[in-house]
Amino acid sequence: MTLEALEKLKYPIGKFEPPVKITNAIIASWLETLETFPSKLESLVLPLTEDQLDTTYRPDGWTVRQVVHHLSDSHHHSYTRFKWALTEDKPMIKAYFEDRWAELFDTKTAPIEMSLAHLKAVHVKLVYLLKGLSDADLNRCFIHPETNSEVSLKRNIGVYTWHSKHHYAHIENLLQRKKWL
Repeated sequence: MTLEALEKLKYPIGKFEPPVKITNAIIASWLETLETFPSKLESLVLPLTEDQLDTTYRPDGWTVRQVVHHLSDSHHHSYTRFKWALTEDKPMIKAYFEDRWAELFDTKTAPIEMSLAHLKAVHVKLVYLLKGLSDADLNRCFIHPETNSEVSLKRNIGVYTWHSKHHYAHIENLLQRKKWL
């Protein structure tokens, strides 16, 4: 497999590129995506067999099961980061080793229904919170320790909208390649 083909499998929708100006219309669109994502994901993955769930979406990539559990874990972290930024002055968030989390027993073997239910709950809470934020709230920031840079909450909404679409595309593209759709 060529490096270009592998890169397309890794980033099927490209890397996150924030708009120059994040408007209220863009935020509303992102919130709509976050609101509908858990149900959309559930519709995509619930019909899959155990063997299909344990298929990697690319060479040396995670299985569909690991991706579903990763989404739950990652979006849980994101929700906490929003809360920290709203209640503290530019807090330094805690990063985590997502690759190590993906190798844990539960992530590799647990039924996906538990993470789908968790993701639904997190997104309901997250979207409800975000819809109530003022412009000043949306401009609050946290500091990411890996880059030591400030991340505004409005930018982070875009990051997690992209993250949702990014991993959805991993799974959807696999299903299309395998003719499982």
